Amino acid sequence: MCGIVGYIGKRDIAPLLLEGLARLEYRGYDSAGIAVTAPKGGLKMVKAKGRVRELEAKVPARFKGTAGIAHTRWATHGAPSDENAHPHLSADEKVAVVHNGIIDNASDLRRKLEAEGVEFLSETDTEVLTHLIARSSAATLEDKVRQAVRLIEGTYGIAVLHADFPDRIVVARNGSPVVLGIGEKEMFVASDIAALVTHTRQIVTLDDGEMATLTAEDFRTYTTEGTSTSAEPTTVEWEAASYDMGGHDTYMHKEIHEQADAVDRVLRGRIDDRFSTVHLGGLNLDAREARQIRRVKILGCGTSYHAGMIGAQMIEELARIPADAEPASEFRYRNAVVDPDTLYIAVSQSGETYDVLAAVQELKRKGARVLGVVNVVGSAIARESDGGIYVHAGPEVCVVSTKCFTNTTVAFALLALHLGRTRDLSVADGKRIIAGLRRLPEQINEILKAEDEIKELAQEFADARSMLFIGRVRGYPVAREASLKLKEVSYIHAEAYPASELKHGPLALIEPALPTVAIVPDDDLLEKNRAALEEIKARSGKILAVAHQEQEKADRTVVVPKNEDELDPILMGIPLQLLAYHTALALGRDIDKPRNLAKSVTVE
Repeated sequence: MCGIVGYIGKRDIAPLLLEGLARLEYRGYDSAGIAVTAPKGGLKMVKAKGRVRELEAKVPARFKGTAGIAHTRWATHGAPSDENAHPHLSADEKVAVVHNGIIDNASDLRRKLEAEGVEFLSETDTEVLTHLIARSSAATLEDKVRQAVRLIEGTYGIAVLHADFPDRIVVARNGSPVVLGIGEKEMFVASDIAALVTHTRQIVTLDDGEMATLTAEDFRTYTTEGTSTSAEPTTVEWEAASYDMGGHDTYMHKEIHEQADAVDRVLRGRIDDRFSTVHLGGLNLDAREARQIRRVKILGCGTSYHAGMIGAQMIEELARIPADAEPASEFRYRNAVVDPDTLYIAVSQSGETYDVLAAVQELKRKGARVLGVVNVVGSAIARESDGGIYVHAGPEVCVVSTKCFTNTTVAFALLALHLGRTRDLSVADGKRIIAGLRRLPEQINEILKAEDEIKELAQEFADARSMLFIGRVRGYPVAREASLKLKEVSYIHAEAYPASELKHGPLALIEPALPTVAIVPDDDLLEKNRAALEEIKARSGKILAVAHQEQEKADRTVVVPKNEDELDPILMGIPLQLLAYHTALALGRDIDKPRNLAKSVTVE
């Protein structure tokens, strides 16, 4: 969600920080700001509602500093405004703070500070933290920050400057990402490695309850209790070029077209032809333990939840283990029964999604075995899980997920095959699924060649006020995800429903003005799905079918290549990503940064 960038060293700070903020724009934000320690003492700050370009226009030509922090804000406390933008200054203008997360007890702390005579200039929870640090009597900046964070409840990733300590930046993490970038006689900090990879690929990811002090020469990490920790830098695989558009007009378009290569990466080195299975060493789950699993519960939010729905079906079909998916945001609040024989799987593109992370922490507290399926090495969910699978989609910049969704479904196919082959899945079926997995990249490219046809279809649907998406069993999660994509990026209302449930209510909505998108795979339910099309057509409904062959009752059909029945959902969603994209394009939407949304949801 919000983005943090910080730097200490000898370079010109303002352009470096602004460039870092620009690389974090995809996370979603409504205002931005920058603060630096001035060479002659004191702090200088500029803030602006709107985009980074508005902030850049306000930064003076001479804005030198020895250290600096910058921020893009996604509103939680207080509407978007210059006053509510970060950084926030203390009353004496000696302390500047940028903050991701939410301080739950901010209202109580604010009342206490106001009773002591503190005047607040913003509506934010973050300003409370700024005043707490400034009013601390501790001798060092580290102790000032440590005392302040002990008083707050909630989540935070913070970076702090102090005019009296111009040689350092102090950062802290609890539930919101903080990543250090290690350079030569310079140090960086950010909430996302996207802001760092231009300058360094050596990073340190802080754990919850951990702090760090950065100087130009070095860094050190320690807990909020003051105990030193040993943090060794790791090398980031992704390069700066991975975050460029590569000749595409939008990141979403680029990432849709990267899916064949991304799927090849998630498969690479994992297929075991000798035993018709796959190697997933990161699971930390041996064959005996795998055979003891009695149920699988998959937890995710949004697109990750839909990938989990597809994954649950594949696990049931291939491994014959009861499996289901549930929104992590619901699971963590309903005091669920945690079964020792259940394998829990947490799904998150960023590996930092707060609702998923909180569910993982609750499960671990109750003794459950938890696997993570994430795209970011070293992320919080990856670190807190017992094992897991990296999906190797590469950086995904557009807020709406496309290639990471596809790679996550492929990762679930690998897991389902692995669990199946430890149980009763035959060698022949293992070979069949492996052959299907290997066909996926070529088939994805085949689908993408039909983009012009899908673009033409999008023109037809751009005027729709609402759309219905339907699918049955394997097709239903595809319909759910396609509906979400259209809503997210085009702002057209869309609803997904099981095709089998049409006659139980949604048929009342069918009319010529409500287009229906139907997922119609060639499987054992083909005739059942065709019956649903008959029901819609009898009521003069307009139908777009996504199918393996032309559908007589559909007005238009997008034909996708056939794979194995279990793997078909992986392919059938891709043309609908293009449909959402081109519909949004026809409507002039801000495709990479849809309104009100953020890429990495690190607050509740």
